[in-house]
Amino acid sequence: MPDLSLLLQMLALLAVIGAVAGVLAGLLGVGGGIVLVPAFFYAFQTLGYGGDQLMQLCLATSLATIIVTSVRSVMSHNRKGAVDWEILRRWGPGIALGAVLGVMAASSLRSTTLQGLFGVLALIIGLYLGLGRSEWRLGEAMPGGLRRIILSPLVGFLSVLMGIGGGSFGVPLMSLYNTPIHRAVATAAGFGVIIAVPSVIGFLLLPMDPANRPPLTIGAVNMVAFAVVIAMTLITAPWGVKLAHAMDPKPLKRVFAVFLVLVALNMLRKAWGL
Repeated sequence: MPDLSLLLQMLALLAVIGAVAGVLAGLLGVGGGIVLVPAFFYAFQTLGYGGDQLMQLCLATSLATIIVTSVRSVMSHNRKGAVDWEILRRWGPGIALGAVLGVMAASSLRSTTLQGLFGVLALIIGLYLGLGRSEWRLGEAMPGGLRRIILSPLVGFLSVLMGIGGGSFGVPLMSLYNTPIHRAVATAAGFGVIIAVPSVIGFLLLPMDPANRPPLTIGAVNMVAFAVVIAMTLITAPWGVKLAHAMDPKPLKRVFAVFLVLVALNMLRKAWGL
């Protein structure tokens, strides 16, 4: 039976994490995983869990929450006719393949290596959020052929290594290929489902050291964190949406970009043992 005081500490920390992630997702349109993974990392470390599989625990639990949030998001966007099902049909198989390869890679890497990868990729995303321009283009339509064969698994692979859904890579990619931003955001939610479902199935089968596993963990997915974060984001995401309509989110995106760069640099510092 898990220690009651430990469970209460976990619940308190995870409730705060879920609330903040929900507000940011609603306010800025960023995927929850980019916030949840470092938050889980610091929360579980604070509670005394570490070891070589800590990042796997954080990635898997984040991706489990993304299944629920992405399905809700796709359904909501689809009611408004915003989801581009043709892009999902063409890109989905490659993204799913990349997600499976991502689980295989993440399962075999040490936690410090995954921290370093997260730090580098989060740094790139943060710089794009802060410095990117809406008029930047790589093409006038989403690519097919060899470029799609290369890019679609890469989106799934990198997303799993970061424990994120489709937003952080999918939205910039579609925007660079001239997809309207609202359609890109809606379609990227579909990417999130395609990434999260196969990857979570794989992580549920990953054996974890019992000594470094928080209470109520199945495979690498902590069910307490999953349940609390989902409950809190359902409550607070609409608050973020209301705030987004009440103020200009562009300056806030710049602030979030700075925050993300700092988080990425701190992850890199920890990965290098500094």
